[in-house]
Amino acid sequence: MLAAAAAAIAIWGGTPIVTKIAVAQVDPLVVGMLRTLLAAAVIAPIAFLGRIARPRTAAEIGLLAASAIGGFIVFPVLFSLGQRHTSASHAALILATLPLFTGLFAAIIERRMPGPRWWLGAAVAIGGEVLLVGLRFGFEGSDAGLEGDLLIVASCVAASMGYVAGGRLSRSLGTWPTTLWGITAAGLVLLPALPFAARDVAWAAVSTASWASIGYLAFLSTILAYVAWYWALGRGGIARIGITQFAQPVVSLALAVAILGEAMTLPLAATAACIVAGIWIAQRRREPVRK
Repeated sequence: MLAAAAAAIAIWGGTPIVTKIAVAQVDPLVVGMLRTLLAAAVIAPIAFLGRIARPRTAAEIGLLAASAIGGFIVFPVLFSLGQRHTSASHAALILATLPLFTGLFAAIIERRMPGPRWWLGAAVAIGGEVLLVGLRFGFEGSDAGLEGDLLIVASCVAASMGYVAGGRLSRSLGTWPTTLWGITAAGLVLLPALPFAARDVAWAAVSTASWASIGYLAFLSTILAYVAWYWALGRGGIARIGITQFAQPVVSLALAVAILGEAMTLPLAATAACIVAGIWIAQRRREPVRK
């Protein structure tokens, strides 16, 4: 169980790094679209041919649409676009706040007020994000641009909205049908647009590393990590397994330094500690929300 959870965290931890590699040669819009489309090529036959429960009511269809658009269309596209203009380290730390965005939107929709611990943790984590994204102290010499950071923030907002919609739908439809049909629906929407988005891509010049990175995003980040994570949560329990999510930004930062050669500066380490501490405080004794 812990091995499966660790595998999911390791895969997700590598997502900012492989996205950075992919968008170095391929248009980031195309990378974001291919991330979902290639996953859908595997998932769609299972969804259509298997005995997978389908949304029936207008409310369920609406929630599925919101889940697909937020989590599997807008998120991967904005994240890829943002990664072209910022560092993998910044992207990893901004991505780490997804549970807070998701918790906030869930509280708004369900009309329930989070407790004092959640607000304290959110304040600490958001304070770290303000230092990372807004004030820019100590980061001027890196390739982390404000435009890229803001795009990553926007992608997290979109993903969180999608996750809240998917979470509400999974109560009646189930987790796996919600995930499978979400990826399938997003793929069907993106497929007609791909030829127009990719018309200027020089496919012959795309390196093996870029293709491998796109495959990683589609088959490992979007499919395998989800399978491993949900299996681990089901077998080991949310309270026991969910805590491992706090290792994700640490994994991402280590990989960014080791693979991409990004500098681990004191300001970056300080903001990382602030963000992770805030998320831990907010999520303590609460059910963690995953992407």
